[in-house]
Amino acid sequence: MRPRNALLLPLLVLPLLLLTAGPARAQAPPPGFREEILRQFNNSMQKFIELAEAMPEDRYAWSPGEGVMPVARVYAHVARYNYFYPATSLGVPDPDSLHADATEQTAAKTEVVALLRRSRDHVRQTVMAMTDEQLAAPTRLYGRDVPQWAVLLQLVAHMNEHLGQSIAYARMNGVVPPWSQ
Repeated sequence: MRPRNALLLPLLVLPLLLLTAGPARAQAPPPGFREEILRQFNNSMQKFIELAEAMPEDRYAWSPGEGVMPVARVYAHVARYNYFYPATSLGVPDPDSLHADATEQTAAKTEVVALLRRSRDHVRQTVMAMTDEQLAAPTRLYGRDVPQWAVLLQLVAHMNEHLGQSIAYARMNGVVPPWSQ
């Protein structure tokens, strides 16, 4: 048989827990996040643009195999997602009103390089305009609730995945990445 006080304990603790539990709070960005994400983004984006400029235009249609994105489409895909993530998860409209399918069909070297540069500027402006409160505000990304700063982290991760792919494409075509010469 349990002592009578043991039965009262849960009844006393539960209201205290309910009183101290506040609403879920947004997760603040790590200290120095804006500067670090911009440093990583700028470094990777610069490499993308240098690689796009170094790749001969006649290789922009090259693909390592059937059904695999060709060089130009990989570059345009990265630019597209530099607009897509801010538009869909951060509420930042696409200033160029790009149509996703048309963007990824861009194939001319000068157009692709210009698209990469515009998308770079868009991401930079987006990050610089965000307050710490916005960076911490909740949003949805791939069906998950995340703070908005996590969207920027995903944007850089996505870009770096395709940067590695693009480096491999370049080397298969005899192009040495400019920063490793």
